[in-house]
Amino acid sequence: MALTQQARSGSDEEKHGFMEDNVIVDHRVNFQNFRLVGVHIPGLGSFGEFVDKMGCSSSVAAGYFDHRVFFDTYIRDGTKILRNLPHSNALHTPYPCFGGLERYMLKPNSAQLSWQNDLPAYAATEFTAGFVLKMPVWADLPDVRHVAFNAFDPSCRVDRTSAEGEYALEPDTNRPLNPRGRTGMSGRGSLGRFGPNHAADPVISTWRRNGDGSKILDEAGNPTLQFVAIMRKDTGDWAIPGGMVDPGENVSLTLKREFGEETMASMEMRPDERATLMDELEHVFKRGVLVYSGYVDDIRNTDNSWIETTCVNFHDESGSSFAKFKLAAGDDAGEVAWTDYYEGMPLYATHTNLIDTVFKMRLAWHQHTERK
Repeated sequence: MALTQQARSGSDEEKHGFMEDNVIVDHRVNFQNFRLVGVHIPGLGSFGEFVDKMGCSSSVAAGYFDHRVFFDTYIRDGTKILRNLPHSNALHTPYPCFGGLERYMLKPNSAQLSWQNDLPAYAATEFTAGFVLKMPVWADLPDVRHVAFNAFDPSCRVDRTSAEGEYALEPDTNRPLNPRGRTGMSGRGSLGRFGPNHAADPVISTWRRNGDGSKILDEAGNPTLQFVAIMRKDTGDWAIPGGMVDPGENVSLTLKREFGEETMASMEMRPDERATLMDELEHVFKRGVLVYSGYVDDIRNTDNSWIETTCVNFHDESGSSFAKFKLAAGDDAGEVAWTDYYEGMPLYATHTNLIDTVFKMRLAWHQHTERK
């Protein structure tokens, strides 16, 4: 894959404290202090309703509301596409894991996938990776007959709800059923949790610039969007940096942690260096736009386990916020680079769709501000 590179190598309130009123915050939403810079909130209605709900002044809310008018359309359109995307990656065979087996063959985008349709001959390949069966802290016990799914699980501080809505359970085993249908493989594969395995994917973006700092424009006068991409070590695909939400972890922390681990090799730093880096990331990660939250068509998905992500865009409009960070591949990344976006670029899983949404909403805002 050719990429342009500039740099390289219980209760609802208890849900991790990570989602409240559709805003990623450390605890409570308060638009009269630092929490104003949480995450863009889709679907708040009119401007007056927005001000009333958030408890901030009209002057404080005006600029923020102005952004959401443009962003909402593209976020809704992008979410609609992903919500209606049928299995394709999740049918990949053999399963991408050491010792992975062949899946039961299913026809993509066919009636075979839906649990609503009887498939008497269906015999999914049962597979759970050996390292998952060794019971690491991030994995469920094999027997989940007593687990309360579709709810927050206080016993392990894991959110077992799905952005897709309530999912069905196997009557005998209580194992969740993939809301997008059959995959040809049962068990957990290489995933730790039965049901949704929650991830967080930060899209770090800016506009490509000349040496003098001016934006590089195409023939139509539009700027080129750049984002930080990593090459995954497991598949060789280019992807958005991201990773799994740890038990009890705030998603906003996961976004910063995964960006540091995968793009700046923070795990290889001394503790004091890592602490300094996280403080700096805290500053530049002040404000983000929630792009998508839901199911991901991932090659690791099975009938009983699947990936769901919270994708947030942190955009550097001026080109100065993220410029001070030196990219260095680490953790699960083989390479890391500032990458030029182009329509239809091949990326891991459904990352192409996420980047496409970011480009459309950021371009719309750029064109709007240029007309002012």
